[in-house]
Amino acid sequence: MSRQHVDHNDILRFATEKVNLPKDKADEYRAQARRLREKLDGYLAEHDDFSLRKMLLSGSLAKGTALRSLNDIDIACYISGADAPHQVSDLLNYLAERLRKAYPNFSPDQVQPQTYSVTVSFRGTGLDVDVVPILYDGDPDWYGNLVSQDDGSFLRTCIPRHLEFTAKRKKAQEAHFAQVVRLVKFWARIMKAEHDGFRFKSFMIEMILSKLSDQGLDFSYYPEALQHFFTYIARSGLRERIAFADYYPASKIGAFSEPVQIIDPVNEKNNVARLYTTANAKLIVDAALDAGDAIDAALAAPTKQETLHYWRRVFGPSFQV
Repeated sequence: MSRQHVDHNDILRFATEKVNLPKDKADEYRAQARRLREKLDGYLAEHDDFSLRKMLLSGSLAKGTALRSLNDIDIACYISGADAPHQVSDLLNYLAERLRKAYPNFSPDQVQPQTYSVTVSFRGTGLDVDVVPILYDGDPDWYGNLVSQDDGSFLRTCIPRHLEFTAKRKKAQEAHFAQVVRLVKFWARIMKAEHDGFRFKSFMIEMILSKLSDQGLDFSYYPEALQHFFTYIARSGLRERIAFADYYPASKIGAFSEPVQIIDPVNEKNNVARLYTTANAKLIVDAALDAGDAIDAALAAPTKQETLHYWRRVFGPSFQV
């Protein structure tokens, strides 16, 4: 297969210029999150009506897998105490009220409860911070119940272990694991924009790539790593259960009836793909087949023009070398 027109370094250059969140932006966003945490710490110093136990940066910014298009960040807010509401809407309003007090100069629309979080909008940077409440009952490993993004119900999770899980895979393939995650997430965004009904959430992508990494796939050559990802989806049809044994034995995983089964690595009772139907899976598989065919054709194309044509089927018209 010819790689003279587009090679690993060309994919890396494209990722640096078009896909990845620049380091200065990432630092700016982390600083914004830190200031919010400091604001809440200041509120806590003057009030004893808010049982905040821990605040953690979470999501793609914390994992180092954020895309250039990032416009909001997630902060997990561990809350406990007898006064903390246990109804979802009440808990979100409870948190929003205290965030408004921490930011007395903000207008009401800058602190808004959502389905699963409270969004704090910073007009200066245009950045939204989604503060996700987690009801905490004192677990030493920092398990707690957050409001699920899927359906608004409470879901048991552990943010430190999620971050640790990803950090372990990043350490095994330094720089390359996170970069391939970002490239696949970018592809998924292109597919979502081009195909009605296409959905493929980032956490599912991370789990599939984590499993491939654990099985020994070398991510250091990006065209082949991407091809392996798309080949796995096409071959499996997303019908193979994906699970991990980092924090619980496989014997604890129960029976699931959903067609796509990707089990949360920190909660054996949570299928993170439970809302994905057979039709949803088919759209992902069809898109993966097309992407895999395009990469094969790109690697074999005799001219640079043809090579770019096929890579643009994967990464869209912004792909340039």
